[in-house]
Amino acid sequence: MMMRQFLTLAGLCILGLSLSACGSSKSDRALSGAGIGAGIGAAGSAITGGSIGGGALLGAGVGAATGALTDKDDINLGD
Repeated sequence: MMMRQFLTLAGLCILGLSLSACGSSKSDRALSGAGIGAGIGAAGSAITGGSIGGGALLGAGVGAATGALTDKDDINLGD
């Protein structure tokens, strides 16, 4: 049971980090990363039985940092 929860959380984190680079500027990517990260963090915490608010805050921080640190050249926006 614990392994299933861990794999679900790991999958959600990978998905969130891959989507956190959406946007054309650093601030766009940071904001979208924060929003996506907060949702995935809250969902992951709900699945694993943790604090939903804490998971959302942690996810938002990781998503925002990942989005802000991603350059436009690192992502393919269809251009």
